[in-house]
Amino acid sequence: MLPWFEDQFPIYLAPMAGVTDVTFRTLCKELGADVMVTEFVSAEGIMQADHRTRKYTTFTDAQRPVGVQLFGADGERMGEAAKKIIDWKQPDFIDLNFGCPVNKVVSKNGGSSLLKDCPLLTDTASKIVKAVGDQVPVTGKIRIGWDQQSINAPHVCRLLEDCGIQAIAIHGRTRSQGYRGEADWEVIDECARSSGVPIIGNGDIDSAEILKHRKETTAVSGVMIGRAAMQNPWIFSEAKSFLKTGELPPRPSIAERWSFVIRHCRLAVESDRYGEEKHTLMAMRSRLMTYCKGFPGAKPLRQQLSQVTSIADVEEIAARSQTLREENWNGAVSD
Repeated sequence: MLPWFEDQFPIYLAPMAGVTDVTFRTLCKELGADVMVTEFVSAEGIMQADHRTRKYTTFTDAQRPVGVQLFGADGERMGEAAKKIIDWKQPDFIDLNFGCPVNKVVSKNGGSSLLKDCPLLTDTASKIVKAVGDQVPVTGKIRIGWDQQSINAPHVCRLLEDCGIQAIAIHGRTRSQGYRGEADWEVIDECARSSGVPIIGNGDIDSAEILKHRKETTAVSGVMIGRAAMQNPWIFSEAKSFLKTGELPPRPSIAERWSFVIRHCRLAVESDRYGEEKHTLMAMRSRLMTYCKGFPGAKPLRQQLSQVTSIADVEEIAARSQTLREENWNGAVSD
């Protein structure tokens, strides 16, 4: 049993390309996320010692337990890449991406394409476990199948378990669905009840109440939160509190949310992940627009945030937003 499953129900932050960088993982860890997984990295990029690829593997000790996620379809090459990562970073586990639906990954026989080729999937997983399984645990992430006509997650879980994979995260959609439709938790539950390794459920967990419902009505050993954390990273602390007390903590105020957004910007600039301040803020525009969903006047806010080039721009927008809200509130009271 992996130590983070012993006597606890871990909440993972899902790996999301361009989102779960070292800065965002730091923030989510502070808010209560238990287990981190890096953005996926190309095994071939690692083998070429590509600096652009290596930066995706960066993490801090405060984020542990943390795994580095690899994608590819050549087990021997991926095993060698995993060895290099262990030498560089000493992660707590290596995670294998058998679930990514993105065309540029699938077209290279990576990600969810392996769900269509179980012999290749088995060969890949076995070779990686053989290469590094004596050093760190190897885990995997899959979808429930390629499409609705080929839902094979229970079979794939048995294969991966036989290969020595020690935990499996399952996104409850097929590759053909992308992120459309509802996640199928019946299939996830079937896998969890028949598997000898921990199953982590993923898909449509966007509130503490839903997380608690999945914990109580399925056999999963943990859950993984992805897109919901992009808008509401407080979901981790909310879920922890709700599981412990049955009560939801107060939602963060608009002022607290803006403070969080500005801190995220500052940490991102300090990390130098995206280059100088201007390039960092340009890279973060879509993230900032996601944060302001649900804010008063969200539509004009998104338009303004889509043009920021500095932290000062964000601070100015935040100040204007809060001033306008106070003026509207005072006007409503006086009326």
